[in-house]
Amino acid sequence: MEAIKITINNGDEKTFPKNTTYYEISKGFKLNNNVLGVKINNEFFDLREKASSDANISFIDLNDLTGNKIYKSGLEFIFEIALKTVFPTLEITYQHSVPKGFLGEIIGDKILTQEEIGKIKSEMANLISDNLVFNKLNVKKKEAVEFYRKNHQLEKAENIDSISDKVVTLYELKGYYNYFYSDMPYSTGSITKYEIVYLGRNRLVFIIPTNRTNGELPEYVHYDNIINSFLIGKNWLETLNMKYVSSINKTIGSGKIKDFMKSCELVFNLNIAKIANAVTSNRDIKFVLIAGPSSSGKTTTTKRLSSYLMAQGFETIRISIDDFFLEREESPKDANGKYDFECLTAIDLNLFNTTLQKLLNGETVSLPSFNFVTGKKEFNDNYVKLKENTIVLIEGLHAINDDLLPSIENKYKYKIYLSPFIPLNIDRHNYISTVDLRLLRRIIRDNRTRNYDVHKTIDAWQSVRNGEEKYIFPYIHQADTIINTALPYEIGVLKVYVEPLLRSISVESDYYEEARRLLNFLKIFYTIPGEYVSDDSILREFIGGNYD
Repeated sequence: MEAIKITINNGDEKTFPKNTTYYEISKGFKLNNNVLGVKINNEFFDLREKASSDANISFIDLNDLTGNKIYKSGLEFIFEIALKTVFPTLEITYQHSVPKGFLGEIIGDKILTQEEIGKIKSEMANLISDNLVFNKLNVKKKEAVEFYRKNHQLEKAENIDSISDKVVTLYELKGYYNYFYSDMPYSTGSITKYEIVYLGRNRLVFIIPTNRTNGELPEYVHYDNIINSFLIGKNWLETLNMKYVSSINKTIGSGKIKDFMKSCELVFNLNIAKIANAVTSNRDIKFVLIAGPSSSGKTTTTKRLSSYLMAQGFETIRISIDDFFLEREESPKDANGKYDFECLTAIDLNLFNTTLQKLLNGETVSLPSFNFVTGKKEFNDNYVKLKENTIVLIEGLHAINDDLLPSIENKYKYKIYLSPFIPLNIDRHNYISTVDLRLLRRIIRDNRTRNYDVHKTIDAWQSVRNGEEKYIFPYIHQADTIINTALPYEIGVLKVYVEPLLRSISVESDYYEEARRLLNFLKIFYTIPGEYVSDDSILREFIGGNYD
């Protein structure tokens, strides 16, 4: 039998019979079940596929972007089967991402106890211990549509029916079939690290390791305000019968999408107005501090809030925390000796606190503007004074961190956290990731305003995400309120702009598979022309055009 030579990323070499599966090759190198796939020249290959020629390969685990999605899908399928095994009449729905995890809800005629959740976990442990193989099936589109219709999962049938693919992939385990918009692990034994936190009322948070936790399980932190913000949006969509992407697609097809878009914009504006009322009704509040992760729409939201405050007879002063950076040569450095501009101590905290305290005392102050070319603050006669009807809007990475402004009493401060928690689901088992939504927004904006290619944006995105995990998410609980900046229709608009950019990523790029994954995700969304978006929409911050 013809032999082939396989070299792995640590330099080890072995020979195998031609057409040996990558799973068997991983065992030949004595690797454990944590291997989730193979990359050859940046292209992903399933462990079920066969090696037909000599190759240099890299085995990937959950620390890889693609591997992490595969791991998550495996956990979701295992939980679904365990639930059905223990409680056949109940069903799991996966609803939304939360920091370091995702939210699920069990649907049915029974509210489970903690003990009953424990029985499901025990069944999961059995499935994992048995190291069962996920069987990959390539099914004709028509057959897949009929299967989901027969099983009363109409939204999945409609999603598949809306794409042009003639063949779709399903996975089978113990007689159950499903698909989670990613590849699946080779077997259940790969899923070794996870935590399920029961919140009561059939709601659960699933936690898995990520590349930012070095493969270790992160500690669970409860973000009740994020979950509530998502549920409010979800309940609103359900009243409009807009629970799934297929509902949006039908609205586009019927020519009624403009009316729905207007409703979404109105709800967003009403939320801003509600917060403006909360601020103006408390005459102690002088400083509104606004933080949010990248591409959450901070610029537009801050401008919109300013407009609503002004409409109620208040003046506003806008301050960017970035203008209070330390001089470049005074900036702290990270462990690699590079300037760390994201940490709190990169801010001239003494000047920042002194300036705002003087404002509160009624003094006139000069606000700096940071020159990012020279690395120095400049004072260009930007003098401001706090009047009786003045509100200061402060925007920046550390805005909701109590350590930013300790010199000012809390009664004078109101903190807002922004993020796009899109409450629209793909189907009952697949939700729209907040991180993916923000990444799509950023790819478009970076290309439009900085002429960045997709590779550069995704590469920088990993560093941005690390900064968010470190400097924003731990302080969400310190916010007084949350603004959901997602528009349920927006991916149909973003698709128009982002698809050509993603297709430009070649196989030579380290992020080829990430681009392919996002393109696959976008397939089920019908496009919406950018000209349908109102001139003052938050989307204009990303796609361009007029926005307040």
